[in-house]
Amino acid sequence: MMKNMTRDKRTIKFTRPIASNKEGLQLSTPEIVARYIAKRLKTNVIADLGCGIGGQVIFFAKECKKVYAVERNPEKLEYAKENCRLYNVDNVEFILGDALSENVKSQVSDADIVFSDPARPISEKERTLENLEPPITEIIKLYSDITPELAFHAPPQMPPERIALDCEREYLSLNGQLNRLTLYFGSLKRCERSAVVLPGEAKLYSSDAPSIETGTLREYVYEPEPSVVKAELLNELAQAIKESGKDIFFYKSDEKRTLLTSSGLIVSPFIKDTYRVSGKTEWDIVKMKEILKLEKAGKVVLRFDIEPEKYWDFRKKLEEGLSGNRTLHVFGFGNEVVIGEKVRK
Repeated sequence: MMKNMTRDKRTIKFTRPIASNKEGLQLSTPEIVARYIAKRLKTNVIADLGCGIGGQVIFFAKECKKVYAVERNPEKLEYAKENCRLYNVDNVEFILGDALSENVKSQVSDADIVFSDPARPISEKERTLENLEPPITEIIKLYSDITPELAFHAPPQMPPERIALDCEREYLSLNGQLNRLTLYFGSLKRCERSAVVLPGEAKLYSSDAPSIETGTLREYVYEPEPSVVKAELLNELAQAIKESGKDIFFYKSDEKRTLLTSSGLIVSPFIKDTYRVSGKTEWDIVKMKEILKLEKAGKVVLRFDIEPEKYWDFRKKLEEGLSGNRTLHVFGFGNEVVIGEKVRK
């Protein structure tokens, strides 16, 4: 059944209604991301293998002279055709077929760039390239004699070192959340690792930057954009900030969060959130509450690993007796607790 929608249950993905079913919309690339990818891959002829409902195809069509939209699922291909009509693009050739077939390959043989966003399992214990469909390595093997300029979306949870291919690994965050990992081959490769922040399109590239210094807790702490952390570009971030005349230091990290610190306030597109430090203590609820009362807190946000069913009980214990009007964030690393107030951008 064809429905016109603009969002899934979490995200507004398109600025106008598109044709899709629930699954197609959930798996589609948000418009702002699709626009960025299309601009980066702007060329004469591009082939999108496994185009789904056409979310990326639409914006390739706005940047390129011709687009091949390949999809083996006839229902999805019909959605793609309708969505291109809704967005008023008519330079797309739709191909129903298997991207790994010689027949499809022959039909897109004049492509300058081959792009694919392979389907992946909804959930798996560890994200790998091998479980993508079609597999990236198979596409490379089949299409590299047409063009060396290849680009793929891959699971963004994968760290750079698990991608043993000669490509640029570009991690992209959208509104503070890790959203995409794109692999660029051939002349599309600009560096080994990069980070992009949307909206704004701020970019950071891997280099031979010196290691970021570890420092003691200072007046401010920062959460870097997840694309910067995932691309392992903290060194490059620190160097960029140093070149602006300021210093930022590594403070603490665990599997879910990283904190940097500085004496003076630093503003950077590669910083997700900034906090003014209210206090530091050991893991002692009495001492934590002393800081919260002294800082006139009324609400608390827990920023450490805690079982969901225990979150509200612990938060209520901290908030009990508080009468202020400030919201303070409580970060926990082992036996150490840092309390801070978010600085509005």
